[in-house]
Amino acid sequence: MNRLRLPRIPASFLFVVCLIFPVVSFAQPNATIHGTVTDPSGSAIAGATVNVQPLNASTSIAEARSGPNGEFSLAVSPGTYRVTISAADFAASERNVSVAAGASEVFDTRLQLAPLSSHVIVTAAALATSADNAISPVDVIDRTQIDNKQEIWLAPLLASVPGITLSRLGPMGGVTSLFLDGGNFNYARVLMDGVPADVSLPGLSVDLSNYSADSVDKIEVVHGASSALYGSDAMAGVVQVFTHRGTTRTPQLVLDGEGGTFDTGRGSGQFSGLVGLFDYSVGGGYFSSGGQGSGDYFRDTTLTGNFGFKFSDTDNLRLTLRNNTSDAGQPGQTLLASESPFAVSPGEHSGLHDFSSGLTWNFMSGEHWQNRVQAYESRFQDTIALPEFDFTAIDKFNRAGIDARTSYLFHNGAITTGYAFESETGGALGRHDEAGYLEARYRFGRRFTAVAGGRVEANDSYGTRFVPRVGASYALRYGSGFWGATRLRASYGEGIKEPPLFPDGCTPILKPEQSSTFDAGFDQFLDSDRIRFSATYFHNDFRDIVSFESTNNMPSCPAFGGTYFNTDKARAFGANSSFEVRAKRWLSVAGSYSYDDSKVLKAPNANDPALFAGNRLFKRPLHSANLSLNAHLQRVNWSLTGFYVGRRTDSDFLGLGITSNSSYVRWDMAMMVPLRYGLSATAHFENLFDRHYQDAIGYPALGYNYRVGLRYVWGGEK
Repeated sequence: MNRLRLPRIPASFLFVVCLIFPVVSFAQPNATIHGTVTDPSGSAIAGATVNVQPLNASTSIAEARSGPNGEFSLAVSPGTYRVTISAADFAASERNVSVAAGASEVFDTRLQLAPLSSHVIVTAAALATSADNAISPVDVIDRTQIDNKQEIWLAPLLASVPGITLSRLGPMGGVTSLFLDGGNFNYARVLMDGVPADVSLPGLSVDLSNYSADSVDKIEVVHGASSALYGSDAMAGVVQVFTHRGTTRTPQLVLDGEGGTFDTGRGSGQFSGLVGLFDYSVGGGYFSSGGQGSGDYFRDTTLTGNFGFKFSDTDNLRLTLRNNTSDAGQPGQTLLASESPFAVSPGEHSGLHDFSSGLTWNFMSGEHWQNRVQAYESRFQDTIALPEFDFTAIDKFNRAGIDARTSYLFHNGAITTGYAFESETGGALGRHDEAGYLEARYRFGRRFTAVAGGRVEANDSYGTRFVPRVGASYALRYGSGFWGATRLRASYGEGIKEPPLFPDGCTPILKPEQSSTFDAGFDQFLDSDRIRFSATYFHNDFRDIVSFESTNNMPSCPAFGGTYFNTDKARAFGANSSFEVRAKRWLSVAGSYSYDDSKVLKAPNANDPALFAGNRLFKRPLHSANLSLNAHLQRVNWSLTGFYVGRRTDSDFLGLGITSNSSYVRWDMAMMVPLRYGLSATAHFENLFDRHYQDAIGYPALGYNYRVGLRYVWGGEK
């Protein structure tokens, strides 16, 4: 019988194997980290990235993605790890996890939407939502666009938004007004990180003349009346500015220095980072220019701060601060100086000192309850000096308030209820405002989302008012090829605006100015989302507009003989459209066109021909458009932006008979050239072809001008 003879194994080899085998077995993973990733409503997030990294190590040892039900599981060796869970458009969650041999540790997390993401909309509803589900038209400007255009002021950034028109009384530092979708210059609510910004007097106009883009990371523009959520001033929409937050464990320092025409100089710095559960960002900037004419100087200083502390993934506290001081020469209507001796006042200048602060606490008080408590204060001081007449006027206003809301989140929906209180003072005058509001959101299946809400507001000036808002969005088509997704949306809202604080004794009790706005539009994506086109029809009605009437026969009125009444009425309808094309990996093209057919329906107290009934609304053009090209070639970024503003109703207000302002086209260009050691060369060229135009009759805009400089970036995470 043949027997199978095994080969002889040397004893030395067996000895080595016996020594190594236990070590190899011990090194194999025998511990587990697992959990579930959900969004604020508790719905599963599929495809979230789970990264496991040993403490004090620079590289990860394991990575996984959550499944369709949001669950994940990773096998690791016993030890202590930093586990980071992230998903697109959500703020990352991070935790240190220790696992023993044979143990299984659970890491369940509820990710919060990242407010600075360009695909997350914060302002359009009580709760942040993805851009796909927004019911109102929303335009977003992110940090990349700001850097590409090398813009240093908020106003020119907003000029590229469809439906927005700007008016500036002078080339630098003059009062800069914003008109949105046919609304008046005081019909847009401006917020900074959720609190009222320091750019307006209570009941009066918005002035963006000294609002710099320092520390600004994102801007959202919501079209349509939003008083149901934001109260007074949100007659035609809301503009919200989001400031920079520290996001990197390695601190980051960004320094900018530049100079240019008109003896212009600018310097700014920003220092930010993340230490444990605390994030910080502090910044400052200084701008100085001699202007292009006599008396046209401008000085501006900005200081900002944004500090957050994260108690947990669902509990955080944030403090935001902004202080702005500016001094601007006011040379007046220099183009009309020869026609009127009153058009120019030698030596006139105005100084603004604005301060705003906000403290926001976001927390969850259970699996379904999400809460926000926000306290804020803003101060506004305007000083006007006329040395020729030895005259100085100082206006001081203060606004402070609190807004508390709670949301019950459930599958596919949420209900939010809130209370707001605000106190306003101006000199010896003051008033209080309080409101309660409610908003409900529900998603029917995958395609249809509806939102409805309302606000009851009680104001010392005008009593109690109710304003509603409803809207819906519908995903008509999902697609990823040439013919991509198609989304429809529509909304209706009503707006209110409180009257100014009047010091005289003859002004009657005024009603709030009111608006009713309707919009309907669509978003179309093509060629695997490389092309996007959006169009929105809007119809806005404005009533009870406050006007001034001469009342010489009223003995209680001041010497100038006049007071205010709710008399005027107007409407605006038209369309806003925009497109974006990523033509090549290195080239993108974007643009917009707006048609705004506005009309004064009633103006019995108008004393200037430009303001009579039947005219188009003051300073709102029928046609406006812009075009932007951005190219990244040979590591150099080039940006070219063109603006078209059509003819619009205007007035010299000097009795010269000028009632309209001509159209114009202006081109700006910017570039950034990376150098070495964190340095980049920057340049910005405004009014490239030296076009002579004016945003307000008699006030010449800046001719060709430029700024060139250097940017230095140190630290951060690449």
